[in-house]
Amino acid sequence: MEKGNNLTRIGVFYDGNYFLHVSNYYNYSHERKNRLSIAGLHHFIKNQVAQQESTDERLCQIVDAHYFRGRLTANEAKATGQTLYYDRLFDDILSSEGVTTHYLPLRSKQGGGKQEKGIDVWLALEAFEQAFYKRFNVLVLIACDGDYVPLIRKLNALGTRVMVLSWDFEYTNDNGKSMTTRTSQELLEEVTYPIAMHEIIDNRVRKNEPLINGLFVPKNEGFSPRPRLLQEATNSSEIVSLKGGYGFIKYPPNNLFFCYKDVVDIDFNDLKVNDKVSFTTEKGADGTDVAKNVKLLE
Repeated sequence: MEKGNNLTRIGVFYDGNYFLHVSNYYNYSHERKNRLSIAGLHHFIKNQVAQQESTDERLCQIVDAHYFRGRLTANEAKATGQTLYYDRLFDDILSSEGVTTHYLPLRSKQGGGKQEKGIDVWLALEAFEQAFYKRFNVLVLIACDGDYVPLIRKLNALGTRVMVLSWDFEYTNDNGKSMTTRTSQELLEEVTYPIAMHEIIDNRVRKNEPLINGLFVPKNEGFSPRPRLLQEATNSSEIVSLKGGYGFIKYPPNNLFFCYKDVVDIDFNDLKVNDKVSFTTEKGADGTDVAKNVKLLE
């Protein structure tokens, strides 16, 4: 069969926790201040596959898309306010774009906190099975973990070409510590088409192209999966500093750290230094006090 005259069948597989992590980065830390758009990403994928496969974009079609993520149980989500609503809202977005969702409940881990267990294995098994039976020409993986290398090797053996969308960036975690997100080098070396998304998005020549702008949700249509917490605030003070995704509130003897997930009823990006806010305090992972339920005071 002559390449370029036949339909190129694309399967897309999302590591949902990674995708949300990247989307949060662009919404709170990057100059774009917007979330990633599923529809825009799918349009971009078809365009990239067409370029890499030297074919017409109209002949490149996403025939299957799957989203895998761990999430809170219903009772845990109910206790945090509107988490269930935002989960359902994002489910509607995924469904409207033909994405099949796969969820596992988050498990408690020693020392506190929640962890995903088994999601990456489930994704790998589903991706291989779907590629085997549906004969994808190109499988697109939105993930960064080197644990997916065995999957890619199996897909290569099937003759399925693999494209990985990767993002490398620095960010600040919930405790104000600078962190780095990097895609596994081994993963990038195994795939047919490694696509460095951060380089494309930050390219000054391409940044205003409709294809690149389309990767982001317009602000008036944005999805913000931040729970609307209902606890009453017990303190008030003013913001003394703000940076990408986090800030500090004046509160003797030390200023209190807070991050974008702790802000209620307003977008973090709309806060300004010297704004008066109310808040509660909790112990952070390192045992220091942090601010929670941060609300702008009129």
